[in-house]
Amino acid sequence: MTDLNLTTHQTPTGAMLAVGGDLDHASAGRFRGAVALIALQPGQLLTVDFGGLTFCDSSGITALIAARHQVHEQGADITLTEVPAATVRILRLLGLDQIFRIEPGPGADTGPVG
Repeated sequence: MTDLNLTTHQTPTGAMLAVGGDLDHASAGRFRGAVALIALQPGQLLTVDFGGLTFCDSSGITALIAARHQVHEQGADITLTEVPAATVRILRLLGLDQIFRIEPGPGADTGPVG
């Protein structure tokens, strides 16, 4: 088990929340609390950077959905970046890739394979 590390900073488009460690039953409340503290203006964007994520269980997915609701209540939007492949697979299996914008992080190879 890896502790959850959360850091927030402002960006030109809104805010970024960097997530490191495990997003699970024990830490999902801290994640939700961190999102609740981020004040966004209508039209702004919360970018959640999962580059340091090591594990995400169903509680983490539920917290992510709750975060989306919190952000949308402020008239803002949310995007996920640097999402580990295993977590992307879970999001796709649950159909959540249809409601979350999932973007590769800086330097990711998004070109065709082969």
